Amino acid sequence: MFQLSLVDHIRLSFAHVVCSQAAHARLAEQLSVRAWWTKLVTVALLGLATAACLLALETGRGVQIAGAVLAACAFVLYGISLTLDFEPRVYAHRSCAARLWLLCEKYRALLAEVHDGLIDHAAVTERRDALMREVQAVYEHAPPADRDAYQVARKALSATEEASFSEDEIDQMLPASLRQAGKAAT
Repeated sequence: MFQLSLVDHIRLSFAHVVCSQAAHARLAEQLSVRAWWTKLVTVALLGLATAACLLALETGRGVQIAGAVLAACAFVLYGISLTLDFEPRVYAHRSCAARLWLLCEKYRALLAEVHDGLIDHAAVTERRDALMREVQAVYEHAPPADRDAYQVARKALSATEEASFSEDEIDQMLPASLRQAGKAAT
């Protein structure tokens, strides 16, 4: 029969929040890098187009055409960057990652208090339920899943090969004093 203790449930929920936090942080970083490169390439194209236009004042038609093509490329790239709207997406993923980080710390604190015997079973259950509601609230306001989010999630799940975590994987996310893998043998 399937058995899951209260602490096991808290540890498993903690691991899922840690992975979600890491995924949102990675997505924010990836989108931020894309936004930076898009801006850099756009400015470079505009600079080249400006140089070509200045050269066209003294030279022939080929430089004029090159300037027009570079300006058109810069315009198209700028239009694409406006359409993809990187900055709000970066901010949304960073905000979500920050809120999930706080929840990770709350889960660690709860596990530490349970480990030290500072709170009783009813208080643990109440705090766990409150944390689950906080996680739900974060996910309700999280940025929508797009292709990038699915790619990161798929990589995370393929690393563990399933949607659950082993005790060792969870232990790697916790400080040594809260790990259980060594305690199971004793």
